[in-house]
Amino acid sequence: MTMRPWVLADVNYGHVKSNSPYEVAVLPLGATEPHNLHLPYGTDTFQVELIGQRACALAHEKGGRVLLLPAIPYGTETNQMRFPLAMNLNPSTLAQIIKDLVASLAAHGVRKCVLLNGHGGNDLKWVLRELHTTTPVQLFLCHWYKVAADQYAKIFQDAGDHAGEMETSMGLAHFPELVRMEQADAGSMAPTRFNALNRGWVEITRPWHLLTTNSGAGDPRPATAAKGHVLTELVVARLGAFLVELAKSPLDDKFPY
Repeated sequence: MTMRPWVLADVNYGHVKSNSPYEVAVLPLGATEPHNLHLPYGTDTFQVELIGQRACALAHEKGGRVLLLPAIPYGTETNQMRFPLAMNLNPSTLAQIIKDLVASLAAHGVRKCVLLNGHGGNDLKWVLRELHTTTPVQLFLCHWYKVAADQYAKIFQDAGDHAGEMETSMGLAHFPELVRMEQADAGSMAPTRFNALNRGWVEITRPWHLLTTNSGAGDPRPATAAKGHVLTELVVARLGAFLVELAKSPLDDKFPY
């Protein structure tokens, strides 16, 4: 294995002593949950780690002093607990973990942090607001699956909500040995009895066992590895460019404006 100098888990103390301080830390946030019948429970974590590794590698190559932290493999699963072995961290628990890690970064002189989220159940904007006046670390939230959402209509027939065409394409591209397409169901979703909910005027936390059949939301069957690679390249290019820009931006009185 070759050491990747932008990955904290790879480097040693000698390297850190010679290269600190880093300008930007990237914290990937994943989940452990079912993804239809065909994708692994680690799908969200696998995807966000891959995106983080490649985006940080690109930023490093372009001179950005960035560091990828180890991923948190658990997320908020309160609405999937009727599915076996969905591993839940309550929002307040996840927030406390983030707070502690951000405090560690502050103690070590890292003043910019990107929370790179890979799980739709992780509601994190409120965490940024709560930490805004209590930490010197400038926090940024990036849901990797939104980075290239403007291109989904060109890449996918229907990207889907959970374990659909987009996530299945990512699986086929990057961990095909763990994908069992012959087991996938159609990922159909049940409408609620309320028009306001169905049209998005009112929101709830969706009980996933009633919304779906086997946890899948979106048809995975049009997925291909090629689509996953196209999406990955686009997301990595955009996110990597942002990390370079962020690393090189001075922390003056008007940051980030």
